[in-house]
Amino acid sequence: MTLSDDPNRLQATVDATIRKHWKAYLIEGILLLILGFAAIVLPLLASLAIAIVLGWMFLVSGVAGIVLSFWARQAPGFWWSLASAILAVIAGIILIAMPVQGIVTLTFVVGIYFLAEGVATIMYALQHRGRLSERWGWMLAAGVIDILVAFIIISGWPGTAAWVIGLLVGINLVFGGSSLIALALAARNKT
Repeated sequence: MTLSDDPNRLQATVDATIRKHWKAYLIEGILLLILGFAAIVLPLLASLAIAIVLGWMFLVSGVAGIVLSFWARQAPGFWWSLASAILAVIAGIILIAMPVQGIVTLTFVVGIYFLAEGVATIMYALQHRGRLSERWGWMLAAGVIDILVAFIIISGWPGTAAWVIGLLVGINLVFGGSSLIALALAARNKT
């Protein structure tokens, strides 16, 4: 019998591991919380950092993609793989060389994403309102909020580029850090 065959045993193993390493989770949570608040307070700096890191990720993955494309050049789809890798390198270089312009573009894409996500969430809520009982209203509200956020981002664009990416990442880091802190403290209390 493997570990994955028994869900209770798997859960017990996960719980034991979390209890054993609760201090690591606590430290990571505190670090994420600090970085999140820093990104919220300094959203433009956070946005620039994100654009530059994203640029390096594209550049490194693109170079690796080019190398691997030539290494496996007899494989089907060589030209598509090579083109994709070259585009990643170009996108990386542009983001690294011009992070402010990258932030402006990323902000617009995020606005469009929130708009599409909001519409999809509303449609899902309306389609499943009979099966979701009273909870479909929460889903509908989430979709409306997504559209409201999209409106704020897109209507103020390109000015919103100065704060949107950094603020959203900061909020995400604060919630992620808070949840890790809560997990660590709960695990510590179980020991």
